[in-house]
This record gives sequence, structure tokens and C-alpha cells, in this order.
Amino acid sequence: MSFISPDRLQTLAIHGDLGPDPETGALVTPIVQSTTFAQAGVGEHRGFTYSRAHNPTVSALEIQLAALEGARHCAAFATGMAAITGLALSVLRAGDHVVCSDVVYGGTVRLLERVLRNLGIRTTFVDTSDIDATWRAFEPSTRLVLVESPANPTLKLTDIAAVAGLAHDANALCAVDNTFLTSVLQRPIELGADVVVYSTTKFIEGHNTTVGGAVLLDDDALAARLDEVRKTVGSIQSPFDAWLTLKGLKTLPLRMAKHSENAARVAAWLETHSAVAAVAYPGLVSFPQADLARRQQASGGGVLAFEVVGGADAGVAAMNALELCHRAENLGATETLATHPVSMTHGDVDPEHRQRVGITDGLVRLSVGLEAADDIIGDLDRALATLKTEVVA
Repeated sequence: MSFISPDRLQTLAIHGDLGPDPETGALVTPIVQSTTFAQAGVGEHRGFTYSRAHNPTVSALEIQLAALEGARHCAAFATGMAAITGLALSVLRAGDHVVCSDVVYGGTVRLLERVLRNLGIRTTFVDTSDIDATWRAFEPSTRLVLVESPANPTLKLTDIAAVAGLAHDANALCAVDNTFLTSVLQRPIELGADVVVYSTTKFIEGHNTTVGGAVLLDDDALAARLDEVRKTVGSIQSPFDAWLTLKGLKTLPLRMAKHSENAARVAAWLETHSAVAAVAYPGLVSFPQADLARRQQASGGGVLAFEVVGGADAGVAAMNALELCHRAENLGATETLATHPVSMTHGDVDPEHRQRVGITDGLVRLSVGLEAADDIIGDLDRALATLKTEVVA
């Protein structure tokens, strides 16, 4: 696919479809921290009545996200999980079936298996990198295909165009969780997907200051249904979080370029280290799906995963020895964050499922930040050096 130039994306990120505030001329979108809005007469309002339904600051974020994505509609939610839940409640009913990537965020697995299954909605988890296996997973009642690419935390890719084609052949919707790459590095709608889902908490806001989510799409009827579900459930994003996310969005293309540059350097260095058994990063030539990454991604992104020689104990020990890089359950922030998925983000996922899909006990996910790459590598080198005795033994 053809990618929009970084310069054009930066212009979109700053200006989008918003101008200065029409009331005051303010260049920074104001925070409208109001529960309710006065009406000139009964039923006479300016599009806003109550902030559980719509809010001017949240709407401004939605306009900007849609402009950057090239989508007609955006609905901003309180969290990434609220966004996926809102999508599910908008398109699924009892008796429906979902096809989902076998490697996804642990909270998504929990939603599908522990919440939606109790409502009569079944899910088949399948290796969506295998097109034949994916097609075999479809049933007559399949209504939604949910893909993470790159997958969290193994970085496995799915051919979005191919899976979207399968979904449409089966009269199902294809939704892509694009949190790891954002619209700057991957554009699922242009690849054929119907819906894009984000945890805006991650790279989009990018500063560890908010939680939020978004659903982007072109379909008018589904957008109206999403709006109705969000208003009813009460899962809209808060005005203050939307305001902070708007500020983060302005530098998203610049940050994604630096995240990717740093991650590529760190991944290449990790590949050469004797204490590292394996590295997964779509930007590496050695990555099994490197050709697919080049076709549908503008770069490798800012997240990688690696396995430390010695398994879980060695991986945890190395993480505990980090000084500059923080141990935390998040990604996409300015700071480099290390996560042990088995004990943190995917702790609720069935151990047999984790092992089957490659979320091994010794896997470390690294969200590479904006620090100097040499400083990140230096911290990793010191941490891995603490394992020297154990590795040699």
C-alpha cells in the first residue's frame, strides 16, 4: 500500500479538521468541563445537552482522530476496553460468533471469554496469520472478526487485507486493533478493514497521563449505533482526558518516528546479545513476517519482545535489574517500559492458551521510549550482565 508522507501526517496531527476556537480564537481547544448545557428553548440546543452523550472537547478529539485516520466517524470511549466493549455491544447479539486472533491483549480475551460468552456470544481464537485456518474458523453465525496486528505481546502479524476479504465474503465485519502502530504507521481502513479500535492511552496520548479508547469507521448506521450504545452504557471519554489526548496527538507522527528508530536499534542490539534467546520485532530482517511488515506498515513500530536465556526466572531477574527502563503495565509512552506479560498484562489468560500461542513464561515486552537509544541499550546491557553467572552455568 502507499503511505502518507510523514510531513503531511504531521500537518494533519496539528491541524486536522479543527481551527481556532470559534468563540475565543484560542489555538488550544478549551476544556468544556460541564455536565449539562443550557438550551435556548425546549429541544433547541447546539448539539450538546448532557456530557454522557456528547461533549465539545470529546467531539474535538473525535474530529482530529478521524482526520488523521481518514475515517468518516470516530467515537471516543473512557478506555480501550470500553471501546472494544462498545463495538461488541453494537454489532453482536446472543447466538453470534466471533473470530479473534489467538494472540491479543489479555483484557480482550477476558471480555470475550468471561463476559460475552455468558451473554450467548461465542468466540473462536485462531492464528489469523494463517489464512486457511482463519477461514476454517468461520461459522454461519460469525458476525465479527477481531484482529490485533502486531499482536500483543508476541508481535505476530496478520495480513489485514486478506482477513478483511474473508470477513466480507462471510458477511462479517473486520475490526483491527491498531494500538501498537496508530494511523501513522498502519492504515487498516485503507487495507479493507471496516473498523479500527484504539487504546488511546498508549501511543496516541503518549505521556502516561490518561486512559482512553476510540472506535473509527466509515459506516453511518454503525456509527449511530455506537453512539447510542455509548450514551446508554455511559462509557464516553472524560473532557479532561480528551483534552490531554488532543495535546498528545499533535506530536504523534514525530514521536512514532523516534519510537520506531529507537526500537529498531534496540532490537538489532538485542539480537547480538548472548543472554537473549530470541527477539521479535517487525523491523528486523530476521522477523518471520518481515515481507508482510514492509507491505502494510510504514516501519517496525515502537514495541518489541524478547526471550532471555534461562526462561522465566532469568527474564524477571533481568527486568528487576533495570534502572532507566521502568517495569510497568503500559506501552507507547515517552518512557521505556518493560512488561512481563505472564505475570502482568496476560496473567488472567489460561496458561495453556498462553503457551500455545507463544506467550512464554520468559517473554519480556519492551515499549521503547524516546530516551537516547544508547542509554536504553546501556540499561539493558547492565541488566543482562547481572545474569552472566546464571547464563554461563
